Amino acid sequence: MCGIVGYVGPQDARDVVLEGLRRLEYRGYDSAGIAVLADGELTTAKKAGKLANLEKVLAERPLPAATTAIGHTRWATHGGPTDRNAHPHVSADGRVAVVHNGIIENFAVLRAECERAGIEFTSETDTEVAGHLLAAAYAEAPEGEGRLAEAMRAVCRRLEGAFTLVATHAAEPGTLVAARRSSPLVVGIGETADGTPEYFLGSDVAAFIGHTRNALELGQDQVVEIDRTRGVTVTDFSGRSVEPTAYTVDWDAAAAEKGGYDWFMLKEIAEQPQAIADTLLGRLGEHGNLVLDEVRLSDQELRDIDKIFVVSCGTSYHAGLIAKYAIEHWTRIPVEVEVASEFRYRDPVLDRSTLVIVISQSGETMDTLMALRHAKEQKARVLAICNANGSTIPRESDAVLYTHAGPEIAVASTKAFLSQIVACYLVGLFLAQVRGMKFEDEIAAIVDDLRKLPDAVARVLESMDEVRALGRSLADAGTVLFLGRHVGFPVALEGALKLKELAYIHAEGFAAGELKHGPIAVIDQGTPVVVIVPSPRSRESVHGKVVSNIQEVRARGARTIVIAEDGDQDVVPYADHLIRVPRTPTLLAPVVTTVPLQVLACEIADTRGYDVDQPRNLAKS
Repeated sequence: MCGIVGYVGPQDARDVVLEGLRRLEYRGYDSAGIAVLADGELTTAKKAGKLANLEKVLAERPLPAATTAIGHTRWATHGGPTDRNAHPHVSADGRVAVVHNGIIENFAVLRAECERAGIEFTSETDTEVAGHLLAAAYAEAPEGEGRLAEAMRAVCRRLEGAFTLVATHAAEPGTLVAARRSSPLVVGIGETADGTPEYFLGSDVAAFIGHTRNALELGQDQVVEIDRTRGVTVTDFSGRSVEPTAYTVDWDAAAAEKGGYDWFMLKEIAEQPQAIADTLLGRLGEHGNLVLDEVRLSDQELRDIDKIFVVSCGTSYHAGLIAKYAIEHWTRIPVEVEVASEFRYRDPVLDRSTLVIVISQSGETMDTLMALRHAKEQKARVLAICNANGSTIPRESDAVLYTHAGPEIAVASTKAFLSQIVACYLVGLFLAQVRGMKFEDEIAAIVDDLRKLPDAVARVLESMDEVRALGRSLADAGTVLFLGRHVGFPVALEGALKLKELAYIHAEGFAAGELKHGPIAVIDQGTPVVVIVPSPRSRESVHGKVVSNIQEVRARGARTIVIAEDGDQDVVPYADHLIRVPRTPTLLAPVVTTVPLQVLACEIADTRGYDVDQPRNLAKS
């Protein structure tokens, strides 16, 4: 999500920054901009749309040559994708330019403070607040070296949320200052052919990999000052000196778009912990209550809801199936999950007391959009769960919950799926809160469990070597079956879909309890069967039933691949391959049990020699 580039050095900073922005286009964005510092003046250019739009502006109105510059590609969160909301943003005095990734959660309070001081805002963004605060803090900071860095530290101590900030000041030519909290930022250190030092900033190393492979990794809550003569200085937000971690990038510019991964899908699988964290960011209020700023339905309207439809396509449909379990359990409202392409044709019964939740990564999925419009025609209320700010589906809905998962380039969805599941959990909890079905401390406890999910997914990803080896051994399989019960059933469907999408292998997902009603007939000697096992702590002994299902298929010659939580010993005798995942509350378990299936499908497809990112006959909306 969003791209940041900064440069200080002897080269023409305009060219360096624009090149970096091109390398970051894979991140997805809807506007771009650049600021240069030359002759004691800041000059900016920015434009909505792709980088080509900005380059056209620069061709008509060139910026002055400079050796210090910052640039940004923005994926809209606060404020639509317009010219005035594009970065960089400049302070009211015209002396500070700033670019920003992330979300400043307390921007409304800070904006009001600035407005009381007489500052007029020119954008709808949270970022502009940071620019004005930096100018004010700079004016109060002691004169001398490190003044801009001190101002940045003072501002960061006031900010809440996740952010990367990069700023320059007209009074400090040859200096850039940046800060990070829960949002990536790296420093590049290089030199030109004649040995002159040069320095780079980037939201990832792709921004500068064409110039240097030498990088510094910045930690949480740290500020870096880059000065042409004094080099790189890193402190924490309190001003204490910090020694950054240096490393050498082991891939070259040719791989930069994918961040060093062979496939975008692998990169997006690796980004899932951050995607989940970003979806959860800022959702819990001061008193433990859930806060969903984008929900524009009144509490009374939500209390009047007596039925919910979840409508979506493909992977998003599977997220809806998981949502049904959680929403019904937490709210006691009946939920139906519908394939969007069928929804309007079966003449569903909808009225003002019906809530239709539509799920779409892109916000442009045509079947889902048509289902939304049908629901609106029937006077139902519509809430969209979407990853693309400003797209059609959110615009036409009564309310929207953005997942903030960042761009997903691979056609087969991974991080969008997990963030959609988490967003559905948030909607369910929010409804339970509004309807009085859960106390604040109960909601806070569940949110606390949700906040543990990024670490849990990260732990799963750290232990995938055996899954990759397993995938290579399954590359010649003709059929693979997936079994699950309760929330494991939609996970089985998703696992089968991923394998079909990527590896073109016949794969089916079934409710494990349906085995004797037909599916068990297709099991032959050596047929791979993937079983998602619920926690032994799950309700109504469903765990024991699934263990029995494993024994049934194994007795008929199946090659059993079992996904079970840490500590579950009951499955060990019946698993030919055992994949462990962290212990997680039952309703939240799909977030961790899905990940090995993504990795498995990707590895099988890669072994078979297929394009993982762009499977045949498929495209993203």
